[in-house]
Amino acid sequence: MLRVLAVDDEVPALSELAYLLRRDPRVEQVKTASDSGTALQDMVQMIAAGERLDGVFLDIRMPGLDGLDLARLIGGFPLPPRLVFVSAHDCAVQAFELEAVDYLLKPVRPERLAEAVRRLAAAVAAGEGETDPDDVIPVELGGRTKFVAQQDVCYAEAQGDYVRLHTADANYLVRMSLAALERRWGGSGFIRAHRSTLVNARHVIEMRFDAGRMVLQVGEEVLPVSRRHTRQVRELLVGQFR
Repeated sequence: MLRVLAVDDEVPALSELAYLLRRDPRVEQVKTASDSGTALQDMVQMIAAGERLDGVFLDIRMPGLDGLDLARLIGGFPLPPRLVFVSAHDCAVQAFELEAVDYLLKPVRPERLAEAVRRLAAAVAAGEGETDPDDVIPVELGGRTKFVAQQDVCYAEAQGDYVRLHTADANYLVRMSLAALERRWGGSGFIRAHRSTLVNARHVIEMRFDAGRMVLQVGEEVLPVSRRHTRQVRELLVGQFR
């Protein structure tokens, strides 16, 4: 059962969101805050009291400290709650950069909110050793937002402050670190093969040694495995068939 906080400076929107959340049988408790300062204070008090907070449903455009700023502060908590952004504005890419589990456009439709709660529950479960194979990443392409499914990504490659996602027929650049992506997908069959490469085990068709170094055949690509990660990669790949 989920314990969540809803934050929105528009009282009617906040009331409607809280009402819909309380109707969901997967949600145990819903607290509300009408501004970021109050939300931050409530979260600090909950942490001090040892209370669990699984997720924050967060409006983006708010006076003073906006939702994106508050999300960055939440990210600094020792055990930060998961984020679901709720906004009338298209900020999906920025939301993903802050590792949000979902992004909802206002007015919120009940069936779409139910899907966000499902994703939140899956993300919380993933932190406890379970996974969500339906996770997607929003990628901005010339004013459009494309959603790339986790299961379609063959491997991810670090490129400075960005990660390039490689699928069977295309690749996409997203602004996030490889370490953040590993935290998000590490429990879903993605293996760190190199300091700059994260590989989806489902797409590995061959593992072999070439000139004394392990390499992985992923589609048409041959990816090197660093000596540091060789043992772990082999154990994980072989272990999935046991």
